[in-house]
Amino acid sequence: MTMADGARAVPGPMDETRGSMRGRVFWTTAATVVACDIATKAAAVASLTLGVPRDVVGGAVRLALVYNPGAAFGINFGPLSRWIFLALTVGALAILGRLYLATRAGDLARTMAIGLVAGGAVGNLIDRVRSSVGVVDFIDVGFGFHRWPTFNVADMAVTTGACLLAWVLWEEDRARDRHAAPVPEM
Repeated sequence: MTMADGARAVPGPMDETRGSMRGRVFWTTAATVVACDIATKAAAVASLTLGVPRDVVGGAVRLALVYNPGAAFGINFGPLSRWIFLALTVGALAILGRLYLATRAGDLARTMAIGLVAGGAVGNLIDRVRSSVGVVDFIDVGFGFHRWPTFNVADMAVTTGACLLAWVLWEEDRARDRHAAPVPEM
């Protein structure tokens, strides 16, 4: 916080409350995603047979245990995939950390979006560190032979968080453009 004369203002109780609220929203969101991801992956490994789908909602939603050595949509770099995606995830987490630090205290939507993406990234990172087999995926949706790539809770969090973050950043740009637009003369 700065004042008009350049002196730094002392944060008041409202600023501290908002700042701690931001931290609570971020850490609660990220930790919840990681905990749910770990629990659901453990349940999938314990109760599903590799490659044998189990119908949940007809054939539209199935549980099917697979190990993904690559990334979303079958992106794979061969034997180096584990290490490449591990490094990319660490880089993405660093960028998310910078975004979090640049987030205003009261911007809870942006904070939650960053928490969702970070939690999902950490969930899949844990799998990459723990096993060379790949990330545990088990949610399979589609109809007949037309199936979406199998995914997990971490993937859902990353996707939801990325969409929310894109929307929040787009709204920030629109607000900045509105404030920067010249006022028509009368």
